[in-house]
Amino acid sequence: MKKIIVAVTAIALGAGGLAGCANMSETERTTGTGAAIGAVAGGLIGAATAGGNKGRSAATGAAIGAAIGAGGGYLWSQRMQEQKTTMEQATQGTGVNVTQTADNQLKLEIPSDISFDPGRYDIKPNLRPILDRFATTLNQNPVTRITIIGHTDSTGSDAVNNPLSVNRAAATRDYLVSRGVATSRIAIDGRGSREPLADNSTTAGRAMNRRVEIFVAEAAH
Repeated sequence: MKKIIVAVTAIALGAGGLAGCANMSETERTTGTGAAIGAVAGGLIGAATAGGNKGRSAATGAAIGAAIGAGGGYLWSQRMQEQKTTMEQATQGTGVNVTQTADNQLKLEIPSDISFDPGRYDIKPNLRPILDRFATTLNQNPVTRITIIGHTDSTGSDAVNNPLSVNRAAATRDYLVSRGVATSRIAIDGRGSREPLADNSTTAGRAMNRRVEIFVAEAAH
């Protein structure tokens, strides 16, 4: 039991390091840390309880415990990997960043130079071909769920920026729906200027902060 307590403490410290990683939004830090703690702590608990059952090895117990503990995470399937590869190819040279998050979501980070002009939420023409290809990959993997989060720079008040960020997410959702993606699969949110990526005191920094982030998740079964 003492060994388990020590190990869980070490996990918590390691997760704290994960929570402080650079280039991660608050959403990613929270979900990634929870998945990491759940998975490893679940494995330890499973390993400890396996000893009382001669028909089950410690490794099996650990695997079961990890599966239970990781319930807050997502599955990174072959289809998700294929979708990531496809979107990397489709967005090459556009400035769109395609990544796999700590909790196994596919993330598209779409900068302002191809997405939205300052103070506006109508989609620029350069973004449409990317969303067209993206919609195709979403329709090929219909079990996934999509979350779209809009962001603004710090120019203007929260009374302006908060609804603007939501409208940017809604415009992106509506475009995907027009390309056949079911509305029921898509959730939207707006963070206003609360989650900047760069310094809002510079023109380049403000441009980086005006963005849309799209997360695609496949629930573990």
